[in-house]
Amino acid sequence: MTQSIVFAPLVNWLVIYGLAALAVALVALALWRGLGGWWLRALALGAVLLALANPALQEEERAPLNDIVLLVVDESASQGLGDRAAQVAEAVAAVEAEVAALPNTELRIHRVGDGEEDAGTLALTVLAEALAEEPRARVAGAIMITDGRVHDLGLVPNLPAPLQVLLTGEEADWDRRLVVKDAPAFAIIGEEFSLTLRIEDIGAVPASAGGEVELTISVDAEEPATYTVPVNEDLDLPVTLPHGGMNVLQFSVAPVDGELTDRNNASAIQINGVR
Repeated sequence: MTQSIVFAPLVNWLVIYGLAALAVALVALALWRGLGGWWLRALALGAVLLALANPALQEEERAPLNDIVLLVVDESASQGLGDRAAQVAEAVAAVEAEVAALPNTELRIHRVGDGEEDAGTLALTVLAEALAEEPRARVAGAIMITDGRVHDLGLVPNLPAPLQVLLTGEEADWDRRLVVKDAPAFAIIGEEFSLTLRIEDIGAVPASAGGEVELTISVDAEEPATYTVPVNEDLDLPVTLPHGGMNVLQFSVAPVDGELTDRNNASAIQINGVR
């Protein structure tokens, strides 16, 4: 509990200041002329001025609010590779223990999985939403447990406190993935169009992985064709649909020893052929 004196003046403060100056002048005049009882006049004038200032004793009871630490946990599919899931669980437990040991501090845990419609890991979007739920003045910090693969870097929120990132995985981790971009839903039979394909090497790529790979392409049940293409470059592939209806195009690259997973080394798309 805290106590303080507050004033709610009955008249404007300028009036009180003017009356105080006049009172000082009157008391000084009484002293100069040697009038008796000048101190009684001073007390009376002081009492009047104090009454006009209207003082009051104010008592306040304040309850301290706890600080808040935000924890965003990346639980996307890539966190299931290797021993990353165990690393995530260990990191979450460590953060919970550290925050629990801090006085007047609360932990808010928010988990993020894979985004809808192949949107990727939207960890920063979840962080922004978590931040919007809390009073900014109480946010003491934010922690993100992730493998570093996030797909919304352009949505970094304006943080009122530091952000600490705990990376899962190993320094030697690397992976190769095949991505098909800008594939149309339909195309005219017999007319050439292009789609963009990219083979990416991510992480600590060993020299033995090479800068070129063998890309295998097949359409429906036809014999597949193999081409040597560069890695980490957008490839514009000319395509002509052989028939009407649904055409299934399959792309793949051979797995390489040491990459995290071969599940993203292949992709299949469906394009409807129309006349």
